[in-house]
Amino acid sequence: MSRLIRLFAIVAMALTPTLGLKASLIDNIATDFGPRDPFEVWVKVDNSDATLTVYRGDYPLERINGISIGQRGAARMRVRGDKQTPKGEFRINGINTNSRFHLFFAVDYPTPWNALEALNAGVMSRAEYEEYHYFLLRHGRPPQDTVLGGNIGLHGIGEGDPEIHGRFDWTLGCVAVTNEEIERLAELIGIGTRVVIR
Repeated sequence: MSRLIRLFAIVAMALTPTLGLKASLIDNIATDFGPRDPFEVWVKVDNSDATLTVYRGDYPLERINGISIGQRGAARMRVRGDKQTPKGEFRINGINTNSRFHLFFAVDYPTPWNALEALNAGVMSRAEYEEYHYFLLRHGRPPQDTVLGGNIGLHGIGEGDPEIHGRFDWTLGCVAVTNEEIERLAELIGIGTRVVIR
């Protein structure tokens, strides 16, 4: 079922200008993916209620309240420097245990979906789009220096101020939790874990 929903979202996104579909409808479809199978461990970040939940299938394993996202909220279309958290479906593709944010779980942003959307919106040129795919094919990971930005992930606060974390969205586009919470997440997630941000 989720593959059918994803296919519909891709087709609808491509036809949005032609059909006049509302971006909010496409946004909800494109970021409302449930589990792929009953045993899949995956993460849902819900910026509307500032929560991060780790699931096994449909069963919640861990819920974290009071997360912080980008200073300017979350958006389906994110560009470098806009301080927004990208909405969509991503995979953890790197872990930095020596991060200034305590632990950093990098996600594969920008995805080919993000690049296609940017191309269709005129945010990314055809040449930039082709360079994106050349880099992705050559290195097995997306480039982090495109117009869409990069270095997005889940992380702790490092030596940051817990009071600020508890009161404001303070990141440049990542999803932040406390150092204790990111350590707990490290016990549950890893390379390849799917992360849905909506």
